[in-house]
Amino acid sequence: MILCIETATNICSVALCSNEKVVSARESDEDKSHASLLTILIGELFNESHIMAGQLDAIAISKGPGSFTGLRIGVSVAKGISYASDVPLVAINTLKSMYHGISEIRQNIKGTDEQILFCPMIDARRMDVYYSVFDTGGKELVETRADTIDKNSFQKLLSDHKILFFGNGSTKCRDILRNKNALFHEGFNLSAKYLCIPATTAVSNRMFEDVAYFEPYYLKDFLATIPRKNVFGS
Repeated sequence: MILCIETATNICSVALCSNEKVVSARESDEDKSHASLLTILIGELFNESHIMAGQLDAIAISKGPGSFTGLRIGVSVAKGISYASDVPLVAINTLKSMYHGISEIRQNIKGTDEQILFCPMIDARRMDVYYSVFDTGGKELVETRADTIDKNSFQKLLSDHKILFFGNGSTKCRDILRNKNALFHEGFNLSAKYLCIPATTAVSNRMFEDVAYFEPYYLKDFLATIPRKNVFGS
C-alpha cells in the first residue's frame, strides 16, 4: 500500500493505492488549508482502511514544481511519516502525475488522437507557467521548465502537432496561443490519485529518496531571475 500526497497547488489531496489502483482518497480545494487539513485527511484514510503508517510499502510525494508553501508542507509531512515509521519515500514530478491524470480522461476529450501531445501547466503568476510536454506514451519530449508565455510560444511544435494544454496555468494562455492545433481542457484539478501509477513504478524500481536530504523541486532560479527566451519562439 502506498500513501500518495499532493499539495503542489491549492488542492490538498491524499490517496491510498495498491497495485496501481486507488483504494481510497480525500481532498479539499479550500484555499490555504494544507497545513490544517493534510494530517487530518491522512488520518481519515488510515482509519477507513484500518492500517497504520508502519504498514505502508512507501509514501509518495508530488515533489513539484508548484506552490512553494504547498510543496514545503506536503514534503515536511511526508518526510515526517517516512522517518518516524521507517517507510521509504518516493518523489514524483508533479507535471508527470498530471500527464497520468489527463491520460485517464483523454478518451472523453474532443479532438484528441494518437498523435497528440500533452502539455501540463501549473500557474506561476502573471503569464509565467511551469510546464513540460509528453507524447501519448508518457515520454517527456520537453523537460520541466518555467517560461513566460507569449504569442510565439510553442509555435514550432504546434506547426506539426496538436497539443492539449491543461492544468491551472493553461486557462490564461488560451487567448495567447491562438493556433488550430492548440487544444485546451478546462477544469483539470490535481489529485493524489494521479500519483498512483508513477509511484508504483518508482517503488518497484526502488527509486527511494534520502529522507534527510530530499527537498521539493521549487525551480527557485526562475522566480528570482528574468525569464529566458522561450525555446519554441520564432
